[in-house]
Amino acid sequence: MTAWKPRIRYIGALLWVFGFILLAPLLLVPAFSDLSLNMPTVLPFLLPAITTLLVAGTLNHSIDLKPLSGKSAVIVVALGWFVISLVGSTPFIVSNHLGFLDALFESTSGFTTTGITVITDLGKIPPTLIFWRSLTQWIGGLGILTLFSVLVFNGEASHRLFGAESHKVISERPAPGLFNTLKILWSVYSLFTGLITIALFLEGLSLFDALNHALTTLSTGGFSPHNASIDYFRQSGYANYHLIEYTFIVGMTLGGISFVVHYRVLRGELKALWQGMEIKLFYRFILFSTGLILLDHFLREGFGTPLEAFRVSLFQVVSIITTTGFGTRDIGGPFFPVFSRQLLLVLMVIGGMVGSTSGGLKTFRIGVLWKTVKRQIHRFVRPSRAVNPLIVDGKILPDEEIKRISALFYAWILALVLGGTVTGFLSDLGPFASFSGVFSALGNIGPSYIPLEKWPDLNPGIKITYILGMLAGRLEILPVLLLFNPKLWR
Repeated sequence: MTAWKPRIRYIGALLWVFGFILLAPLLLVPAFSDLSLNMPTVLPFLLPAITTLLVAGTLNHSIDLKPLSGKSAVIVVALGWFVISLVGSTPFIVSNHLGFLDALFESTSGFTTTGITVITDLGKIPPTLIFWRSLTQWIGGLGILTLFSVLVFNGEASHRLFGAESHKVISERPAPGLFNTLKILWSVYSLFTGLITIALFLEGLSLFDALNHALTTLSTGGFSPHNASIDYFRQSGYANYHLIEYTFIVGMTLGGISFVVHYRVLRGELKALWQGMEIKLFYRFILFSTGLILLDHFLREGFGTPLEAFRVSLFQVVSIITTTGFGTRDIGGPFFPVFSRQLLLVLMVIGGMVGSTSGGLKTFRIGVLWKTVKRQIHRFVRPSRAVNPLIVDGKILPDEEIKRISALFYAWILALVLGGTVTGFLSDLGPFASFSGVFSALGNIGPSYIPLEKWPDLNPGIKITYILGMLAGRLEILPVLLLFNPKLWR
């Protein structure tokens, strides 16, 4: 029990910050909507906020702050994300809009920026809860626990938590010092969110719609206040819906690119937009996949309106590879033939760049895995004593990092197989739909080939599996798997 006290203390500090964030919808929503606050709209946030602050205050007062070991940091991060998702579900429960499991599912989907929803009619949800859904995705976009921990703590503990939560891959930091790095990343994140909000507002969206969509676009979360997602603007007769959709394409692309790249560009290093293996591969995936889907569509449906087909194809490719999950067409609908649907599944696994808000395996790792395969092939045709290091952007990638990426890839495959098996066993869904649901949860994407109306009625075992999958995908599987190792708990 002694080892658990510092872990609980750090989670208590996280809850203290989170308790105040629960009040944000009550402070912000009336400013850009016609909502008049009353007891039914206040209680779902005020009651959880007070309870959370009381619990956090008790923990912080009764337990001394001590350094964290690497093992404890992993436990704090994994449990911290679960606790946050649990507390974040309380507004849905207190308002009587969702039961416990569905509320936890919705909250986890929000914080992990997955975007799967069990709410069938968003029109019945009050603006405060709509905004809360969007805010959970924006908070989760760059990683909630490390930011809060750096604001509350100093020193080695912050570095350990940052390492346990963030993507463990060799990459540059925009500035020396952890605090300066996070301050820069969150400043860029906030700046782009504001710019997207302004752009959408100028294009005719209400301020409420513009802000909610900006929060879930840059975070590549995909929650929308509307049942039809981004197609709402076409269906509602917005004359410039084409421009609105292109704005979302730009916003999602920004979220899928590393924020270190954004920082370098803002400092005047424009070449960062095309320099490096990962970003080049990211662009190639988008262009090549868009071309293939267009070709597949034209071969089966005819040319019709080429510009519209291009926009729809590009939008969905960007939405899927950045793991945002917005839609202007149903990915299981007639616009996307079977080959296109299979290609979208592949993009779900790939994901965006390391250091972005996207989920998935990450483009960098896909590139490293491909280079690893090529290196093994070259070893068959070169002398046995020849040195054949794996080089990325002019630097030798250590074998330890290659092994870690390979282990993560194998863990992904195992999780996909297990999740798909559970889905198929506990439902009447076919193999394609069953595995697409796991792809969606594990890749933190949202869209799948499971019909939207089926999500609320899925077996509780499937929902629990997907909750674990969403958390595992956000923390890159290994920290969540470590929680099931008995040695970690000693």
